Amino acid sequence: MALIVLNCVGLTPRHLGPQTPHLTRLASAGFMAPLQPVLPAVTTSAQTSMLTGTLPQEHGIVGNGWYFRELGEIWLWRQSRGLVQRPAAWPAGTRVLNHFWWYAMNAPEFNASVTPRPVYHHDGRKSPDIYTYPAGLKQTLIERHGNFPLFNFWGPLADIRSTRWIAESFVSAFAATMPQLALCYLPHLDYDLQRFGPEGEHLASNLRALDHEAGKVIAAAQAHGAEVVVVSEYGITAVTHGVYINRALRQAGWLAVSRNAAGELLDPGASRAFAVCDHQMAHVYVREPADLPAVRTLLESLDGIERVYALDERRALGLDHPRAGELIAVSAARRWFTYDYWLDDAAKPDFAQAVEIHKKPGYDPRELLFDPHGGKRRAGLALLRKKLGLRYLLNPCPLDDRLIKGSHGRAADDVLDGPLVIGPRRYQRETWHHTDIAGIIAKAVAASP
Repeated sequence: MALIVLNCVGLTPRHLGPQTPHLTRLASAGFMAPLQPVLPAVTTSAQTSMLTGTLPQEHGIVGNGWYFRELGEIWLWRQSRGLVQRPAAWPAGTRVLNHFWWYAMNAPEFNASVTPRPVYHHDGRKSPDIYTYPAGLKQTLIERHGNFPLFNFWGPLADIRSTRWIAESFVSAFAATMPQLALCYLPHLDYDLQRFGPEGEHLASNLRALDHEAGKVIAAAQAHGAEVVVVSEYGITAVTHGVYINRALRQAGWLAVSRNAAGELLDPGASRAFAVCDHQMAHVYVREPADLPAVRTLLESLDGIERVYALDERRALGLDHPRAGELIAVSAARRWFTYDYWLDDAAKPDFAQAVEIHKKPGYDPRELLFDPHGGKRRAGLALLRKKLGLRYLLNPCPLDDRLIKGSHGRAADDVLDGPLVIGPRRYQRETWHHTDIAGIIAKAVAASP
């Protein structure tokens, strides 16, 4: 019997009920339990722990990105499986379909993969696209489902259309590849819960929309005689405003910038200390060991930081790894870390208000919003210039950190607001951690023909 691991991002135990009939039925027929997250409770770390059964300090995925010391550069959202330093939970030769889980490229562990891969044209344009392995799978999916709606996957236009495309194309990919193990990622709850918070009028409609698409995957599983295990990476909790950790480091003289025609750029190699911000946790890289006590003292004095872990103390978080910062800062419960390092908005880099996940030296949830002060107008003018063949700057997003109402990364104060696992009764156990999902995978694959 094949196993489908369905990752419903942001789904928590509190969400099951009348608004989620497909997921609730699945839980009633089997079990549902809170799932203790790895830290940071972010996409790439959580997914990798579920697939390897190990903590970030073992598999090396210490966040959605980190400072690559050998390059002197900060990189987020790399896609190569070669970055994962521990083997997957299944043996070689297992037929595995990876549909939008991360680290899907350069991956001998997967005999079929589908992952977002935009085209960056030489003239500056960006076009929606996907990468698939084998290559022919791409044409099959596009012919049946159209082009992947990239601009509905992330950015101010992110909505159910991307999750719908993923769910429906997964059904086609599963039928085409007939794997023993299939991984499917449905991101919809991530969007409005970060924009508007975990509660409010928007929640019910978002839950219904996610459940509708999850129902398509569950129905396909039943049609093929496959089991379904539902997981989530984190729950999203309410926040009020950001913590400007890099500005504090710059004002203290630790963080350095360079300047060019694009504005001020963080200069990691010239900095004595800087932070790579990832939701509610931040890796703080400190070049000289002698500076650690002073940098730590500064961070501990900042409003919005709950605790700072140094060196061997990082083991308590499961983050004692060479890729991690020498210091790791955890935000207070209702705060999140902004990456911003400039002190004057006139000097901000040109990508500051753009959707630019690869140039920003940290995660920026404000990319999910139109700036209420002219963001849609700026986007319209930029698209008009694009249509006329002129150069343009697409910068519709705000800088105001108080517009973000939901975040994640630290463990939720209540397990009912954290991630969950739903599965068949035969897998039921008393407590669950992200690393335990690998055990379900190993058992299912061992029993699969």
